[in-house]
Amino acid sequence: MRLRADEATDVARSLQVAVGVVVRRLRQMRGPDALTLPETSALSKLDRNGSCTAAALARLEQISPQSMGATIATLEIRDLVARRQDPTDGRQSIIEITPAGRAALRARRDAIASQMADVLRTFSEADRASLAVAAPLLERLAAELA
Repeated sequence: MRLRADEATDVARSLQVAVGVVVRRLRQMRGPDALTLPETSALSKLDRNGSCTAAALARLEQISPQSMGATIATLEIRDLVARRQDPTDGRQSIIEITPAGRAALRARRDAIASQMADVLRTFSEADRASLAVAAPLLERLAAELA
């Protein structure tokens, strides 16, 4: 089935609103580790992209190096990240996620998935099936928007 241009725009607007609300709600959920949004985001980037400098992480997060420095300091105190000297530039440190950082991320993701599953259990079987079909399409949409 092919959508007319105006129908595609209507679907895009509906998805923009719905996905925006879901994202905001997910950001508001707190896991058992009580990670803040900036901490979670920094850990997620390190987990996905690997170790990097604080400046590179700040660029990825689109925040100031000072803000990233504060986030890293908090994560470091909690042993969720570790610093090591950059082998190519001794003036810089490389930030890497620790096993405890990965565990904290996993616990947060599991807690959020559990909360979502609890809500989804209140949906009809047909609605859950529709969402199961939509999930890969949303992933594809996200990939093609990048």
